[in-house]
Amino acid sequence: MATQEAVMTVQDIANRLYEHCKVGQYQQAQEELYADDAVSIEPVGAPGPQSVKGRDEIIKKGEGFQASIEEIHGGSVSQPIVAGNHFALTIAIDATFKGMGRMLMEEIAVYEVKDGKVVKEQFFYAV
Repeated sequence: MATQEAVMTVQDIANRLYEHCKVGQYQQAQEELYADDAVSIEPVGAPGPQSVKGRDEIIKKGEGFQASIEEIHGGSVSQPIVAGNHFALTIAIDATFKGMGRMLMEEIAVYEVKDGKVVKEQFFYAV
């Protein structure tokens, strides 16, 4: 009799992403929780690409963001709110960015889950 691997629920994925984000493990979260063809969308007018497709491209985008930071002074992430196959977190980072100085960046991040993986992330913040 074959055993079937349990698919994580949306709440499971939301909780796991929250745990990774609390300790700054963004790439680990993406490698573990994201679908191969996941999509990431930034607000219109944000620096960098407005959207990328594929887990590898999302990881590359995150590496670029991390490289833009000179120093992190603090940050926070909220407990997830789950509705159907979506969940949201609020994320804040107080950082000094190269060529831009120190700023507090606050955003709402919305995630879509399908078949036990994040298939879409979309960020909402002032640009």
